[in-house]
Amino acid sequence: MNRATRLALIEKLVRENVIGSQEELLRMMEGTGMKCTQATLSRDLRQIGISRGFDGSGGYRYFLPSGREEAADSLPGSDTAAITGITWARGLLLIKTLPGFAPAVAIRIDRAGRYEIAGTVAGDDTILLIPRDNISNEAVEECLSTIFQS
Repeated sequence: MNRATRLALIEKLVRENVIGSQEELLRMMEGTGMKCTQATLSRDLRQIGISRGFDGSGGYRYFLPSGREEAADSLPGSDTAAITGITWARGLLLIKTLPGFAPAVAIRIDRAGRYEIAGTVAGDDTILLIPRDNISNEAVEECLSTIFQS
């Protein structure tokens, strides 16, 4: 079970369905062939920033962090087509994009609200991504993969 795939699936299910409990979400995940424990799901929900709140009709449901739904619409065309290269340097990630696309890609990364990423700084065609302390390069790349899969 790939963690990035699992996180992307959780985000997709919460975005597209009204889900009231972790048990319901676990059943939906199992229906797609993805199995995990309740403890793992709980950690994943916390990491993604998904919260449970009142749905307005007398029940509760899970919600993505604010801004997550519209983040998918902030970049015209294909997300990954706008990215032309990445380079790691001293624990920082430099992301090259087509001219003019860096701000939109950076907004998409920032609005994802992922714990692994402290923030981004964008120019016209270059983004400096700053990971949090003690986060591996592999974890950041997996996080970016999750962001751009959803």
